[in-house]
Amino acid sequence: FDPRTPFDPSGIRLGTPGLTSRGMKEGEMKTIGELIANILKNTGNITVTQKTANKVIELTKQFPIYEELM
Repeated sequence: FDPRTPFDPSGIRLGTPGLTSRGMKEGEMKTIGELIANILKNTGNITVTQKTANKVIELTKQFPIYEELM
């Protein structure tokens, strides 16, 4: 719970509807949290950013938004 308003947050707020609608579960949520943390801990490191982006692409390929278009 964040007592501050959305206009003055104490951190970032993340929602899961977009992830669950793709069929992602707890394991993927943990992976996504790790990917976000990795980026935040390595701000400005282009190598980490590129590797993380590739991991995001691989993860999202496993859970397409519209399977019939794949």
